[in-house]
Amino acid sequence: MSYSINKILKGKSFDEATEQVTAELKKEGFGVLTEIDIKETLKKKLDVDFRKYKILGACNPQFAYKALQSEDKIGVFLPCNVVVQEQANGEIEVSAVDPIASMGSVKNTDLEGIAKEVQQKLTRAINNLN
Repeated sequence: MSYSINKILKGKSFDEATEQVTAELKKEGFGVLTEIDIKETLKKKLDVDFRKYKILGACNPQFAYKALQSEDKIGVFLPCNVVVQEQANGEIEVSAVDPIASMGSVKNTDLEGIAKEVQQKLTRAINNLN
């Protein structure tokens, strides 16, 4: 089983892709709580050059609340991370965590339905990118 949901975008700039990802996530009820610019962080902290790479911390409050009610430590898996990165060939790849894979390590059957619904929403958001 793969641990991520992926799509390659062609003909989009990194910033355009990031904006579109955010918009598609919003359509599925997710807000972006955090945005980590890895390129900028690695330059600042290690003085190294790295490709354009952002981690978006996406959260759907309804599902987060349900998950937290079912499992008090599930917050270690929240928010759902979505990565936007520029490949060496200039293509942009978008990857979202697969909640079924990540929550599979938690032995709580109450989470299975929640993870499946979140997976469907993230998959729709990624598949709607163009």
